[in-house]
Amino acid sequence: MTRKGNTIFFKNSPRILSYAAVVGSKESEGIIGSYADIALADDMYGESTYEKAECKMLSTAISLAIEKGGLKQGDIDVLLSGDLLNQIISASFAARDFDFPFLGLYSACSTMSESMLLGATLVDGGYAKNAVCATGSHFASAERQYRYPLELGCTRPPQAQWTVTGAGGLVLSRKGGRIAIINGTMGRVCDLGVTDVNNMGAAMAPAAADTIMRHFKDTGTEPGDFDLILTGDLGALGSRILKDLTWEKGFDISANHVDCGEIIYKVIESEFQGGSGAGCSASVLNSYVLTKMDAGLYKRVLFAATGALLSTVSSGQGESIPCISHAVELEYCG
Repeated sequence: MTRKGNTIFFKNSPRILSYAAVVGSKESEGIIGSYADIALADDMYGESTYEKAECKMLSTAISLAIEKGGLKQGDIDVLLSGDLLNQIISASFAARDFDFPFLGLYSACSTMSESMLLGATLVDGGYAKNAVCATGSHFASAERQYRYPLELGCTRPPQAQWTVTGAGGLVLSRKGGRIAIINGTMGRVCDLGVTDVNNMGAAMAPAAADTIMRHFKDTGTEPGDFDLILTGDLGALGSRILKDLTWEKGFDISANHVDCGEIIYKVIESEFQGGSGAGCSASVLNSYVLTKMDAGLYKRVLFAATGALLSTVSSGQGESIPCISHAVELEYCG
């Protein structure tokens, strides 16, 4: 491995051996419905609470990714995972189902790209042969923790996003697989003073812009070098802000930028700004995007998930919302 600026370059280019996604009933109606491994008819997933359903989705995505890679639990060296709930209980409780080491992460909705960046570092450095990277979220559990219980029936403001019910996971390996992680850029915490907890897109867009532009600088690339510049969780409004912020600095990403939150649901007015949540980019990446890459339809993808590092306590105290974005560059190797 070598490093330039905020970017780590992987000498051995760890491969994505396999991947899997579980999505909720609402999510399955959109673009990823036919690509996900499991599309739930009931978002409770046979459980008694939303939190247990979220945990089960994550555990299932992890199990499916391992199984699809032709591996067993004994072949996995480490699980890197996290979620949105306090004390990352979905990831921690899911890890109880497996007999391999667990590294718990919290990077909010950017957990998928952070886990891939750290997992690739472990695999590239020879510290792990096979690493699982995974995360997820559930609309109802996130609403209960961050906003208002569903029973209150609160009106959603127009700038709001819908937390995705979904989970995704993948296996990184030293060999096998047609998709490689060739480098990754570590994000910095950015805070431009947004305090509206419903406006996640505006809060997170500056962090995405900062990481993407630093990636271009460190790697000597430009927007046109990528088939897809994929962000997570910005939604329709945040996506527009991101394109404005990068354009002002001389980078026009409008031709090939796609945001997971902007495309995950059917394009209808009631979806407001689209999707968010750790499961948003995780489910889109581990279903639609990686399937397209595996088929050679995308040759080079920059994946930069975004996360808002807030809590109910900080919001209640009037704090602004610090955000972060981590990026990994994916390349089709055939």
